[in-house]
Amino acid sequence: MMGFKCGIVGLPNVGKSTLFNALTSSQAAEAANYPFCTIEPNVGKVAVPDERINKLAAIAGSAKIIPNQIEFVDIAGLVRGASKGEGLGNQFLSHIREVDAIVNVLRCFDDDDITHVEGKVDPISDIEIIETELILADLESLEKRLPNLEKKARTDKEIALDVELINQVTKVLGSGKPARLALTKDNEKRLKNLQLLTSKPVMYVCNVAEDDVLSGNKYSEQVLNKAKAEGAFCVLVSAKIEADIANLESEEEKKEFLESLNMKETGLSQVIKAGYDMLGLITFFTIGPKEAHAWTIINGTLAPQAAGVIHTDFEKGFIRSETTSYLDYVKYNGENGAREAGRLRLEGKDYKVNDGDILHFRFNV
Repeated sequence: MMGFKCGIVGLPNVGKSTLFNALTSSQAAEAANYPFCTIEPNVGKVAVPDERINKLAAIAGSAKIIPNQIEFVDIAGLVRGASKGEGLGNQFLSHIREVDAIVNVLRCFDDDDITHVEGKVDPISDIEIIETELILADLESLEKRLPNLEKKARTDKEIALDVELINQVTKVLGSGKPARLALTKDNEKRLKNLQLLTSKPVMYVCNVAEDDVLSGNKYSEQVLNKAKAEGAFCVLVSAKIEADIANLESEEEKKEFLESLNMKETGLSQVIKAGYDMLGLITFFTIGPKEAHAWTIINGTLAPQAAGVIHTDFEKGFIRSETTSYLDYVKYNGENGAREAGRLRLEGKDYKVNDGDILHFRFNV
């Protein structure tokens, strides 16, 4: 199983931990259905909401449903000066290096009872504080590595290319911009290998007051404009509403509560889905009487590698894949119906798996 981690960052008192707790407790409450575990106090695995798997399980009469999971890490200790060791400084930086994407929680509400660490509510300034700390940490890490690499680059062409990229990225960082702005199709892999904090994709989560959760406010508007300009994801959430929902016992109650607020789904559900999209992930399913199982792969994965996510033997001995699209599976009421309608395809090693495919692997070990 491929693990994907989103790190939740934010300045103190923005509602980050409330959100993280709601995220993990709403999932813990569903632990009867889903395998849930908190690995450390600050790590929670949550199920990716996907209506499709319930439909497929109902058609196939699957005894068990196993959804996709994504991991959230509550990264503590980010304050101005973190890159210099302020707050939890270095510990914070090591935690954030291990995540695939960053969820930046921003305070977009006024409340005289909750002090803002910088003295005023200004989400754009908060983004800049966090970004500056990450940029400074990246610059420091590149400066440390460069002298050694420059020596090796004289005799090694590959390392010479790395040095060239580091110099490019250093210019971008030096101008106060994140490393992801230096990303091109050609240098994607090299940039990833540099393991820079600011090369990770970012999602902005605007924590707004309950009344602003549908239409936002002047603060979230600023963040939305910034996100659009950067091509980043932006989600509106009210940590207060999410905490209330997390405390409700039944799915019925949750549904009624959401309807009373004119909300289609929880903010957390939106955050999870956006995290999934941000990482370029798609889902395929294996469906049978025992279980309906969702699997995560990166968009563009070929059938043998998709099989390998289930078990390495499946990839090694891959022969072909019996493939039905989600829509056909539902339309023709399962695998047999799809087969009779001529909608079940045999795909070989070059097949790119599509989101929602139901796959049945044939392999020989």
